[in-house]
Amino acid sequence: MRKFIITLSNGVHRTVRSVAVLTVCLMFVTVMIQIVARYVFSSPPVWTEDIARYAMVWTGLLGATLSFKTKSDAVLLDSVFPPRPHLLGLLGEAIQSAAILTFILPVIYFCFVGLRGGFDKGYLARQSGLTADTLGIPMVWISVSVPIAMIIILLHLSARWAAAQKPN
Repeated sequence: MRKFIITLSNGVHRTVRSVAVLTVCLMFVTVMIQIVARYVFSSPPVWTEDIARYAMVWTGLLGATLSFKTKSDAVLLDSVFPPRPHLLGLLGEAIQSAAILTFILPVIYFCFVGLRGGFDKGYLARQSGLTADTLGIPMVWISVSVPIAMIIILLHLSARWAAAQKPN
């Protein structure tokens, strides 16, 4: 199971990296279209700004998962305290994990379940009733990036725990 979690985390990381590159490229292309259309033709399409904005949301959240996996994120305690013995390192890892779980688990929960309970009141359910004005697509396609990113970070955290265990 340990090896499976680590392999799955690595595979998801490679896939997310490719998707993040594509969303950055999409954002770049739509911004360039908007710039050329605005300054050359004086008539920018209305859809370019929304696509660039939604690509930026996906890029940012996917980038957060990439940073977490590679430990390029702001690591709690590491920048504040000097290197510590292994026992204190385990305590630091436990505190980091607790902080991460304290943030991620409620976000995942409330993406699906509302404040008063029920799946029809969760964040994604509320977003599914909205439509992007210029694109005509359901906003849930943009909003689903939040729970996807949080679940991926949770997977990477599990892989950290699995990698920290000694093989049997």
